[in-house]
Amino acid sequence: MEKWLYVMMIKKGKSYNKVTKAVITRHVENLKKLDADGKIEICGPFKGYPGVAGMVIFKTQSYEEAEALCKQEPLVVEGYATYSLASLQVANKENQYLL
Repeated sequence: MEKWLYVMMIKKGKSYNKVTKAVITRHVENLKKLDADGKIEICGPFKGYPGVAGMVIFKTQSYEEAEALCKQEPLVVEGYATYSLASLQVANKENQYLL
């Protein structure tokens, strides 16, 4: 059976340098809720990757569900960031790395 994850790259917008602690708190609360709902595989910020704030890897049932979650991200909703979303087909020992 194919397994897919959905990778959200959070890209810094022009106003990203105006992000406050309150904005980050809303962002983290959103991540906590998604994690509690079983929607996140892994997430975190990037260091030394110009223009990109971080990444969230969703384990949702579809690309459309992951995209809906991206559109609810406070950094995006409040205009501090944009995002790109990609589908990642999981390759691992269970599926012989897709051989």
